[in-house]
Amino acid sequence: MPITIKGRENGPYMIPGQADYVDIDGVRRVTQGKLVTLCRCGGSCNKPFCDGMHRRIGFQAPQVELTLSEVETPEETLA
Repeated sequence: MPITIKGRENGPYMIPGQADYVDIDGVRRVTQGKLVTLCRCGGSCNKPFCDGMHRRIGFQAPQVELTLSEVETPEETLA
């Protein structure tokens, strides 16, 4: 199933729906909710998630959109 990731102008990456990811320790995690916001500025204290730091540091970036046609499962990513 394709997934579309949008980067807001001067803001975070946004992924609609639930997302599975593997953290730095190799533990599989599942987000809950309707929208996942990921840090794009590099300044978040809650990486990989956005904590609004982009507004405080004056982060600037254009709006972007990327559609992935095939998404790897966390297990495939670690293989």
